[in-house]
Formats: sequence, C-alpha cells, structure tokens
Amino acid sequence: MTVFKPLPGASSAPAQSSLDGYRDLYDALYSDAPQANERAETFLRQQLTRAAELPCDLPDTPEHLISWAEQHCADVARDYARYLAERQQGAGRRYFQNKAHALYFLQRVAPTKEVDGAWLEGVVNHWQDYRFDGLLTTYLEELGKGDPRQNHVLIYRNLLAEHGCDDQQGLDDQHFVQGAIQLALGRCSEPFMPEVIGYNLGYEQLPLHLLISAYELRELGIDPYYFTLHVTIDNVSSGHGRKAVKALLDLLPLDEGRAQFYRRVALGYRLNDLGLGSTAVIQGFDLHREVIAMLERKRGFGQHMHSDYCRLEGKTVNQWLSSPGHVEDFLAAMLRKGWIKLYRPPQESRFWQLIEGSTAAMFGVFDGYEKQLIHDWIADDRQEAKRRSAMPRDPDSNAGADPDDSNDPELKALQDSLRNQSPRQQLESLIPWLSAQRHHRPAGLFATRRFVELRSRLR
Repeated sequence: MTVFKPLPGASSAPAQSSLDGYRDLYDALYSDAPQANERAETFLRQQLTRAAELPCDLPDTPEHLISWAEQHCADVARDYARYLAERQQGAGRRYFQNKAHALYFLQRVAPTKEVDGAWLEGVVNHWQDYRFDGLLTTYLEELGKGDPRQNHVLIYRNLLAEHGCDDQQGLDDQHFVQGAIQLALGRCSEPFMPEVIGYNLGYEQLPLHLLISAYELRELGIDPYYFTLHVTIDNVSSGHGRKAVKALLDLLPLDEGRAQFYRRVALGYRLNDLGLGSTAVIQGFDLHREVIAMLERKRGFGQHMHSDYCRLEGKTVNQWLSSPGHVEDFLAAMLRKGWIKLYRPPQESRFWQLIEGSTAAMFGVFDGYEKQLIHDWIADDRQEAKRRSAMPRDPDSNAGADPDDSNDPELKALQDSLRNQSPRQQLESLIPWLSAQRHHRPAGLFATRRFVELRSRLR
C-alpha cells in the first residue's frame, strides 16, 4: 500500500541558478541530462513556493469537489453558449485575428502540448493499486493506448508539421514554464504525489478557451481535432475531469494526515496558474511585430546570400540585411518601391511572388507559419473573413498512423528483449517506454499497447 510522505524539504542538490532558464530546464528534463532528477525536484519546490502566493478556488473540503467540478462545467457551458450566440449575431472571432495568429498560438503552446500527460508518468508504477486506476487510465488515454491516431502528442506534432509551424526559434522562455512543470512532476511523482493529483485535478477541468479555440481554428481551415478530443475526453460526467476528482477522493488518507494531504493537493492545483496561459499567449500576438521579429531571425542566415544586382534606394539586399535593427526600414523601402502592396491580395506583391510556389526564386526559405505571417500582414486579414471550415477528420482514416515500423531498430530491440520474459517481467520492462520522451515513438506505441494488454491480464 502506498504511503504518502510529507512534502520533501531541501535536498542536497545544488539550487537551480536564476540564470537557468525554463527552456534550458525543459530541454534537460526531456533529454534526461545529468542531475535531471535533482534539478526537477529543486525546480518543483521553487514553483510550489510561487504557487502558494496564488489564490485558490477549490472548496474548503474535498467532499464538495464533485459539486465544484459540476458547477465549473456548467459555468463554462453557459459562457460558451453566450459566445455562440454572439457569433450567430455577427460578432467577429474573439481569439484569432487571422490564420497567422492561430498558428502563432499553436506554436507557442507546443512545449506544453508536446509533453501532454507527462505529469502522470509516475502513476504507471502503481498499476497494481486500484486507487490509481483513474489516474492511470487518464495517462494511458493521453498516450492513445498505443494507437498513433489517438496519441495526443503525435496528433499535435502532426498538426504543427501540417502547417509548417514546428520551429521553436521564436519562442520565449516563458512558453516553457508549464511544460517544465509537467516534466518535473512526472519525474518526481513519488515524493510529490499529492501535488501531482492536485495538478491533474486542475488540468483536467474543461476550460472555456478550449471550446472557443476549437471553433475558431475550424473557421480558419485548421483541423481542431486535438482540441475537440480534449473537449470530449475531459468531460466531468465520465471523462478525465470526473476521474481526477475520484482519484483524489480514493487516495485521500483516512487518518490525521488527511488535511495536510488536501493542502498539498491545493498547492499542486495552483501550479496550473504559473507561466503563460492560453489566453495570455493569444493576447500577446501583434502581427506587425511578429513579421519584424521573424525577418530579423532570418536576417542572419540571408545577409550574404543575395546577389548585388538588385538594389533598393541605393543599397543591395545584403547591405540592408548586414546589421540588426534595419528589417523594418527594409520593409518600408520595399513598400515605397512597390514590391509590397499592402491591403491587396498578396499575389500582386513581387515580394510574395519571390517566396511562394515551387518555382519561386526563394522557394523553401520560409516555412508555412512564416509565409502565413507575411501573407496576412500584406493582406491585412484583420477584417472578418468568410468562414472557412477545415475538412472534417475521418476518425477511421490512416492519417497519422504508423508506417511499416517493423524495421525500426528501437522497436526490434525492445521486442527482442521481451522474448524470454514472463508477462510480469515484460510489463516492468515496458514502463520506461511509456515516458514523455518515448511513448510517441514506434517502440513506445508498441510498449503502450502491450502494457495495456498485460495489465488487464495480470490484475
């Protein structure tokens, strides 16, 4: 039987330097760098200290959690109905000005979405304890139970790749806060299990922004399946939202440690409010600023790549790009020259003709997101456009499914290692492959499917 220990105190691990950014920590935890566990624990204690200063809307006693969750769901449903009524009466999109804005959002929440479910990684070790069934089921469903079409990380990665916005160069340190918290909770779940349970409770409550995002992404021709999947799977009636409450109630101690356990749950719950939330990311978009920032990032790669025969206002393109801080002036020069015609279809601008199309002189220089930024900046798509619906997703299609992975070396090595093991030994050997770094790989998908099968046989 699991025994929950008091919140860990200071360890002998070196304190995380204030110079260590969230992105650096995220990468270290994801890549299993040296001292990753120690850094994760130190980081968690720091974040819990920050979370303790935040307000908390949880009920005072856990017995009221079910009614609290149901009321939250009712409030979200009411607010979403108001949003739909506003849209039907002609109001514009609330979140996304244009497609570039939507891709900006998808790109900047990617560090969190690409470790979806990681905070629950440690519950796999409790597969024999029925009290963890709700948490473990939630985690396995985040992994799609080994089906690549339902694995949340794969779905999101395919979405980014489809729209050419899987490059993280433009992301700020703050975009990695929540992902780092999730990875750290997954690594340190044994000493921080009450905090894991509290974080899960908060994360699995259906937020209004998820519903609105899905609605507006579809309008902009972006498949919202990742978001609509979470709308259905996180429901408070029978889905992850309900399982989160039930798991907490199942794992609450029956002795004098009950109150302290719930206080720690509430602290973990508040970890959800650290870093940039989805609506803050959405509000941080400025089209002109993003175009300038993107071109400035490109400048260093292109400053010596242009011929000298083309001049703008007496300067070659290489000269315009030779030093930082002049991208905006370069754009202004192209506007004066007529190479960019604002508020007109982008196809009328010479600059767009140079970058779009397989025969364009600068074909491949800009990825999908970067071209969308330029397109929407030229066209000034802030005006309410015609609604564009994404093609409906066929749940039975093979999109995103595994190719023939029979020759994948990791998969083959894993299958070979299991050959002479008993079912219980196999199950234990599979657990490392269900980690945030591995579960979406061919061997991880196989391991998840096999784990689900063996667990049902050995229970």
